[in-house]
Amino acid sequence: MEQDLELRSAVSMIINAGYQLDREAFEFLEDASKRLDINRLVKSIIEEVSKLPNKPLLINRELLEKKASELWSSEAAQKSMVTGKTGFQPFAKEVEADLTVLEDPAEKLSGTGSLNEYIEYFKDRFKKLSRILNRRVDVRNAVTIVEAFKAPVKSEVKIICMVTEKRESSRGIFIQVEDLEANATIFVPSNNHEVFRKGQRLVLDQVVCFSIVKGERNFFIAKDILLPDIPMRKPNLSPTPVYAALLSDLHVGSSVFMRRSFKAFLSWLKGEIGNSHARETAGHVKYIIIAGDIVDGVGIYPQQITELEIKDIYKQYQAAAELISQIPDYIEVIMIPGNHDAVRRALPQPALPKEYAEPLYESREIHSLGNPAYVSLNGVNVLVSHGRSLDDIISNVPGMSFQKPDDAMKFLLQCRHLSPIYGARTLIAPEKRDCLVIENTPDIYHAGHVHRMSFSNYRGTLIVNSGAWQGQTEYQREMGHNPNPGIAPIVNLQTLEVIPIDFSS
Repeated sequence: MEQDLELRSAVSMIINAGYQLDREAFEFLEDASKRLDINRLVKSIIEEVSKLPNKPLLINRELLEKKASELWSSEAAQKSMVTGKTGFQPFAKEVEADLTVLEDPAEKLSGTGSLNEYIEYFKDRFKKLSRILNRRVDVRNAVTIVEAFKAPVKSEVKIICMVTEKRESSRGIFIQVEDLEANATIFVPSNNHEVFRKGQRLVLDQVVCFSIVKGERNFFIAKDILLPDIPMRKPNLSPTPVYAALLSDLHVGSSVFMRRSFKAFLSWLKGEIGNSHARETAGHVKYIIIAGDIVDGVGIYPQQITELEIKDIYKQYQAAAELISQIPDYIEVIMIPGNHDAVRRALPQPALPKEYAEPLYESREIHSLGNPAYVSLNGVNVLVSHGRSLDDIISNVPGMSFQKPDDAMKFLLQCRHLSPIYGARTLIAPEKRDCLVIENTPDIYHAGHVHRMSFSNYRGTLIVNSGAWQGQTEYQREMGHNPNPGIAPIVNLQTLEVIPIDFSS
């Protein structure tokens, strides 16, 4: 009740100041009210925007996220970095770790690249996603394309199929689809606005269910498009108040690696800096998950060599090991590779090879897994992927932005696949089984890659993109990427609340 009153007061304050609030901003404000003084947040934003020469009409989610991050950080870490070495007694040190690896593709990689393996890969994807779709009550009566061909003209049927081609015109979208037996053409008319919008958001190689009307000569007209999606559910929660720090994209070796900020994070973990509240938060961190790009690598993008401080891949991992070794030994460290690391770039990726990353393995005990991986932390199931395919989704799906990667991650949950588009920027290896299908609904979905920390909740699943520890490179500037590095999202596994702590100053 108190939170509701506070929310109404904050919304009234925005309206009385002459601004409007969109739906996403309201949802963020509602979520933030659980852990932040949102009246203070709104007052700060109104004061800030009132000073702008061109005042916005709308208070959007991005403005709220930016200001909330500043307030969370000032409360949690006290940017003055007050020393706190005395009397630090971490709660997590007294708690026994409860970590289970549920899925690790590194144990099952066997692809050779043969044509037959490509066929088996797509068959496996289709079968897995068909099973997921068939769990929906409104899909259980779906038929094959061949059976749909036999249906009477103007009858309504449903088919589960894979999108193979899209052509958009002013009249609508022509979509080529196939299943294991046949292929067909489906027309999505532009005058059916809701379905047309769904059709625009479909990507190639995505498996969906079409509700269609049979036309002449095996031509189908779409009435609706149903996605595999994740179900609405209550997430699993830890019985113990332990936290997980979600990191990614350290890019050690880069000339703009934020060494000072990362060392501040390490000092905070050890209770050496921060006020009493910040140190109490640090003391509850039992797990750290690093979602890839531990080092910057060599030859990853054009002219990278000019932006490297360490130009030897072995020495990059040595430098990373020196930092990782400073993480307190009672904290469990889980690590997967990214596209900058010294492993094959095609998904799924194996774990970091000791041939290159041996210093990391020697620095302390780590759980080195492949990409993607699925782990249980105190009963909370976490899906971890580096997030390379976010580039493809943001580039191909209308309304997506590098500023809000959690939207693209939500789209992947709706697809129930971590990289649905084949043949784009994200390389996919032809394994006999598709490890990228999201068969089980995670409690937390953690990714990185796009260097933009953001988080949201979708149908009970906490979505977190963990940002980066690398300043903006010239290449990112040219590509229009505006990172917000140096912010560590800390997740309370007992409540799934996110505490972003800014170490960038």
